[in-house]
Formats: sequence, structure tokens, C-alpha cells
Amino acid sequence: MIRLIDPAADAHLIPPLAAMMVACVAGGASIGFMAGYSQPEAEAWWQGRFAAAWAGEIMILVAEQGGDVAGTVTLVPAAMPNQPHRADVAKMMVAPRAQRQGVGAALLAAVEALARRHGRTTLVLDTISGSAAARLYERGGWDRVGEIPAYALMPDGMMAPTMFYTKRL
Repeated sequence: MIRLIDPAADAHLIPPLAAMMVACVAGGASIGFMAGYSQPEAEAWWQGRFAAAWAGEIMILVAEQGGDVAGTVTLVPAAMPNQPHRADVAKMMVAPRAQRQGVGAALLAAVEALARRHGRTTLVLDTISGSAAARLYERGGWDRVGEIPAYALMPDGMMAPTMFYTKRL
């Protein structure tokens, strides 16, 4: 089941979301954090995301399987007056135990549907070039826009190229 997080009612999800994030980083996912990222650091990060959701700055979707957090993705609507049609898709991750089970594709479809409901018709995201996530986005009909070499660090500190994607809904 995929649903929109209610930041007022779903604070109990912060520890499992943080645990999933720590596991993803430990598994080599380039989602902005370095090796050794801890549960307390991840919980603090998620508390900030819940505050941003409470303020209406972002919308967080969570995938749950059997009562456990299986994945998440965030819609970040553009804030500038000349971009009421645009949003970024950010921090898409699937728990290692739930990977290759369709959770990522379901999250991608759900965030696209959420964007449509909010009038956001131009979406943008980025990921490590050649990654499993890149293949998922391409299967989902996202268009490659361009690649920036040495854009992001992998959790182990190695530089990696990043591919930018867009989708017009």
C-alpha cells in the first residue's frame, strides 16, 4: 500500500524510515549521505522532512508491506511564481528487502499521480548514471536530459556521474 504521509499522525514512521535510509546508504545507494550514516542522524533528517511536509513545502509518500516501511519518495513542488506546473521527485528509496518486487515502479506511478492531482505537469529528478534507479525511470517513460560527470559522491566517497530526467504528465 502506498499512501501520503500525514506529518501530524505518522511520526511513528520516523524510526523505520530512518532505518530504511541507513540500510540503503549502507548498501551503496547515493541518496545524499555518506557511509557510516547513523540511525540518529537519519531520524533527525526525517524530522526535518516531516516539518517541511507539515509546512506544505513537500509531500512524502510511503510504501508499506505487512506493516513495515518498504519505500518512500518525495514530491517537491517548485516554489517560484513562474513554476506552478513544476515539481522535483526526490529521495526515492526502496528498502533492500523489498527491492525487485515492483515497489519502486509503484512509488514512481504514485508520485506521478500525486503530481497530477496538484497540477504539477513537468517533473524533474536525478540519479546516478547507469544505476538500477536510472533503468527504472527509463522503463517508466522518463526522458534523459543530460549527464553531469563527477556530480555526486557515492557513500564510499567515489565520484559518480549523475543523469537528469524529466517527464511531462
